[in-house]
Formats: sequence, structure tokens, C-alpha cells
Amino acid sequence: MDSPRIYSTADVDQRAEIGPGTVIWHLAQIRENASLGAHCIIGRGAYVGPGVVIGDRVKLQNYALVYEPARLEDEVFVGPASVLTNDVYPRSVDVTGKLKRPADWNALGAIVRHGASIGARAVIMAGVVIGRWALVGAGAVVTRDVPDFALVAGVPARRIGWVGRAGSSLVAESAGRWRCPEVGEVYEEVDGVLTLTAEPGTAPLADEPALETNSVHLGDVHDDGT
Repeated sequence: MDSPRIYSTADVDQRAEIGPGTVIWHLAQIRENASLGAHCIIGRGAYVGPGVVIGDRVKLQNYALVYEPARLEDEVFVGPASVLTNDVYPRSVDVTGKLKRPADWNALGAIVRHGASIGARAVIMAGVVIGRWALVGAGAVVTRDVPDFALVAGVPARRIGWVGRAGSSLVAESAGRWRCPEVGEVYEEVDGVLTLTAEPGTAPLADEPALETNSVHLGDVHDDGT
């Protein structure tokens, strides 16, 4: 089994769990009780908050910030300087002027489903769910849940198309039928929900639980350690 590789300038709490083959680059910080799966890559200056759960083969690019209690499933990509926030109504102090501490607010983490990708400098608001194999465009501000295979972009982010597992935009073949130009997988759209169909040479997705719904419209980061 491959041992994790942690660079000397990285700050990894001894209470964090790091899976085999995972690489943590310079100046990254992994907080207490975070759990990282196998063969992940955590880029320079990335931050993983306390108790965050990250699956296998996940990539956090340089300076990506993942605040607790976020959950990233297997094979997720988070681009450079992206932020997964956790506070819907952030304030430094309460109405009396007292500095807020962790007990004074409730963290609401983002959820990123299997295979989804988040582009550079995107902001994911607290409690939002990014669906399986969805793709969030660079610089987007995501305020609502994103369906499986959706391509979203803009401020606030809106769906502008569909993408397949290969990451390419799908091409419409007929009403409700889409094809990936890269690998030939075929998808069907029914009532705004896209699913991968079984075809010779392609593998259908296994059934997974439906997306949780935690949509919000405002949000920012509140660090448990301040």
C-alpha cells in the first residue's frame, strides 16, 4: 500500500486521516478530524477544514478552500482558488458587539457529488449540492443545487448545457436524447433530469441516492478555528 506523501511545509493535523497514495503539497493545511481518501492531490496553499470528508482520487488545486462540514465524493475536481463556503449569514460579531465563536453559529457545508468539477475561482454557497459529473464554470457563483451532468456558469450560476462523464459538452441528437462527442455515451433527458443510458461499449451509472436539497441564496465562510 502506498504511503501518503506530505511535504514538509504542509500543515497536517495529527488527528486528520490521510489515505494511501495521497499527496499534500507545500503550504496546504489539513485541519483536525478531516478525512481524505486514497490517491488524492492537495495543491499548494489549499485548505481543508475540520471534519471535512473527501473521497478517493480527488484533486484540490492550488489555494482551493474547502470549509467544514463539506463533503466531496470520489473523483471530484476543485479548481484553483475556488471556495466552498459554510455560513449563510456571516457576521464577525453579534448584536452586542461580542466576537462570534463556533458555538454562536451553525456551519452548513457544501456537498459535491461523484465526479463533479468546479472551475477556477468559483464560489459554492453554503449548503449547495453539486450533482454527479456536473461542471461549474470558472468564476461562477453557485447559489442553488446543480443537477447531475449540468454545465453551469455565471453570476449567479445558471445551467447553460449538459456535460458527459468525459467532461465534453453533450450534443443533441433528437428531443431528449444527447450524445457525448468524445466517447459516444448516450444520455436521455426527462423532465429536466439527465441520465446515462446503457449502450454497447458504454457503462451505465450505478444507482445512487437522490441529491439532498439544501439550496440557499446568500453565504460566506466562517472558520471554526477563529
